[in-house]
Amino acid sequence: MSWIVLITSGILEAVWATALGKSAGFTKLGPTLVFGGALALSMAGLAWAMREIPIGTAYAVWVGMGAALTVTWSMLTGDASVSWLKIALMVGLIGCVIGLKLVDGTH
Repeated sequence: MSWIVLITSGILEAVWATALGKSAGFTKLGPTLVFGGALALSMAGLAWAMREIPIGTAYAVWVGMGAALTVTWSMLTGDASVSWLKIALMVGLIGCVIGLKLVDGTH
């Protein structure tokens, strides 16, 4: 269950990061509210998952997922350019996240 919560929290990290960018310095109400809600839920989930998953693994997975999903979303929506190198780096990042899960043999 901790891994499901951690993965959900990683997804929410991408949501709050994207909303933060869209909030225009907290001047737009909708994105600011999404940012606040997603941030609170993401942090709460990360804290909950860290009860069973080692802090280094949990944090690396959380931030790695958030970064990968944020960059991927930016490329899909046209906010960032797409290149084969970026795609290869995102695949590598996701591979590292999966690798951390696999080597966490205690859970």
